[in-house]
Amino acid sequence: MKLIWKYVRPYRWFILAVMLIKLTGTGTELLIPYVLEHLLDHVVPEASDAWPVVLWGAVMLLLTLATRLLNVTANRMSVRVARNSTFAIRRDLFHTALNLSGTQMDRIGLPSLISRMTSDTYNVQNFVRMIQTMGIRAPIMLLGGIAITLTMDVGLARILCIMAPIMIVLVVFVSWKGIPLYDGVQRRMDTLVRIMRENITGIRVVKALSKESYEQRRYGEANTGMARQEVKASVIMSLPGPIVTLFLNVGLTLVVLIGARQVNDGQTAPGVILAFLTYFNMILMGVMGLNRIFMMLSKANASANRIAGVVDLPEDLVPLPEAGLSAAPGDEELIFDHVTFNYDADSPSELHGQFLGEERQQCLKDISFRVKKGGSLGIIGATGSGKTSIVNLLMRFYDPQQGRVFVSGKDVRSYDRDTLHRKFGVVFQNDVIFADTIRENVVFGRDVSEKMLRRAAENAMARDFVEEYEDAYDHEAAIHGANFSGGQKQRLLIARALASDPEILILDDASSALDYQTDAALRRAIRRDHGSATTVIIAQRISSVMSLDEILVLHEGEMIGRGTHEQLMDSCPVYRDICRTQMSEEVS
Repeated sequence: MKLIWKYVRPYRWFILAVMLIKLTGTGTELLIPYVLEHLLDHVVPEASDAWPVVLWGAVMLLLTLATRLLNVTANRMSVRVARNSTFAIRRDLFHTALNLSGTQMDRIGLPSLISRMTSDTYNVQNFVRMIQTMGIRAPIMLLGGIAITLTMDVGLARILCIMAPIMIVLVVFVSWKGIPLYDGVQRRMDTLVRIMRENITGIRVVKALSKESYEQRRYGEANTGMARQEVKASVIMSLPGPIVTLFLNVGLTLVVLIGARQVNDGQTAPGVILAFLTYFNMILMGVMGLNRIFMMLSKANASANRIAGVVDLPEDLVPLPEAGLSAAPGDEELIFDHVTFNYDADSPSELHGQFLGEERQQCLKDISFRVKKGGSLGIIGATGSGKTSIVNLLMRFYDPQQGRVFVSGKDVRSYDRDTLHRKFGVVFQNDVIFADTIRENVVFGRDVSEKMLRRAAENAMARDFVEEYEDAYDHEAAIHGANFSGGQKQRLLIARALASDPEILILDDASSALDYQTDAALRRAIRRDHGSATTVIIAQRISSVMSLDEILVLHEGEMIGRGTHEQLMDSCPVYRDICRTQMSEEVS
């Protein structure tokens, strides 16, 4: 709950005003049955004409209008506070998610982040809104109703005084038992979101393999599990409702029986009994309101803890003092110095592997290479050989367990994150086209002129197809670039990487959807207009890397070959076999 207080604290005086308005509105509502009792028992019997009755009726009408106006005003103000505080929570949660390290992201998981951003913040918003209004109205209805009935008839009020503590203890006890259950509900929600996201992003694979029924069954099992947990929590939290209603109905019956005898004996006026019945209903609403508050508190507490688990995460990859990190000698732009790396064992995939008894394998083993400024490096190897892990370490999404990584003569750990990343222009293996114009997808919020935009599109072999659209660079892309072919998407992504004229250009399997002719033209354009950039190309094709200054051959995280194309053809059997296979396919 500390997280909720942190975000509502700036509005504390506004919340105080909301509560005072709600308190006043609840007070006027409590006065209505009291005025009714006075009208029936004192004004009507003593009135010689209708004017006193009309006057007191007008008082009741004014109290009703005041109650409505005050309650509506308080409710609107409470919604404003809930909206603003939830906006701040989502803003900070989104900012934290963008700045998570690779290890932290692996540990939390994208589905969990999505559910925390949506359902968890929704629970917190509902609680913040309700606690300002129902949190005042419910206890005032309960305590105020009991206090006013004590002034009317002490004997009848004793029935309420006996029942009220029992009902309150019941509500608190049940709520205390129900709070941990909602944490389980939210964890199951993470699983449901994960499965749903997998099916949405992989819908073509599911259809191609005719696995619709299998995925429906998998989703159904997760959905059923979450529903059962939700039902269990809701049933426990709903138990006070019928029990409280039973208690109050018994109390109402006793009031009617005892009150009827007292009225018959002349000890109690009929208006008192009518007022008592009204106050009983108000007290019932108060107790049920407390039950709702505790239910929302249970959900909000579980959700706030989950949100705080992300928002309060310390920055993982903080820059280290340069004094403790010696600069790399020479004029090399990129250096890997005996780097050994493995992804964090706390990630879900690692835990799953350990559960199955698999040994934890290293992704990179003692990798060393140097790339001079303006030079080029090709990396080739089978899927899972560790090619993308090299990119992750260069950009410091992760830190290696052993060895050091240098960029521009400095250890990457000494860089400010943004300063380091601005050196790079990158196309990742699974990069994203956003639902925006082509211009915004290429410029991406950077200081890129129209001339640089068009040059980047031309060098990426994208200008021809882009300018065929009537609206050219203002053409809208669908989410994930669904209205482009695979080759068109890759060319737009390469244009994005080239647009800011980066110092270091990394293309991670960025031309796999391009034909050989376009791929060759792309590499010529990069050499012509971006020759000063240090280039790293990760590819499956030999033709994409064979003209580069140096090539690394990776196999299961180990560097089994290093040199130029001609040197590797002589010294690396794996490279030679790949080359012969691909070149024969190209010829055929």
